Amino acid sequence: MATTTLVDRNELFPIFLKLKQLRVLIVGGGYVGMEKLQAVISNSPAANIRLVATVISDEIKELSKSYPAITLIEKPYDITDFDAIDIAIAAINDPVISKQVALNAKSKGILVNAADKPEWCDFYLGSVVQKGNLKIAISTNGKSPTIAKRIKEVLNDTLPDEIDDLLSHMQTIRNKMSGDFTEKVKQLNEITKKLSENK
Repeated sequence: MATTTLVDRNELFPIFLKLKQLRVLIVGGGYVGMEKLQAVISNSPAANIRLVATVISDEIKELSKSYPAITLIEKPYDITDFDAIDIAIAAINDPVISKQVALNAKSKGILVNAADKPEWCDFYLGSVVQKGNLKIAISTNGKSPTIAKRIKEVLNDTLPDEIDDLLSHMQTIRNKMSGDFTEKVKQLNEITKKLSENK
């Protein structure tokens, strides 16, 4: 009788959030806060962000000037900072406060990411490759951020910038097609088949 072995696998569910329609809380105004803030706005420049910290760095203050949807609040964190918030990021080196942010978020049913504390996280901020409208997120399930970074570099070098033009052309073609969904898929498969053929 054949035996089945459980294979270690990444069971994270990948999604792309419309952050400009959500309200984001970032707790932390130092290096980690800056890192998480940059990660959010590099992907969603119009994200509605409330950043709370006892001290907010000059770098964060300067960066926020270019993003009107960022609100900076220089004060100690407390649970009321979760009022009217949809998603939270604990971006602080203090493990006590970081854990408190995570626990408060969970008590309010708000998804949270805690920097360098995967056991407290509901989601991770992965490596992202972007070429115009094409966006690819990479996850190693927390096993090796370095590998994720290397894969990002490979994809960035491999995918041409012109791929965004290809996406636009494909959208035009798709909009001009007639027939039901199944027929359109067949036609698009034929058109794109050459992309995967060996030269």
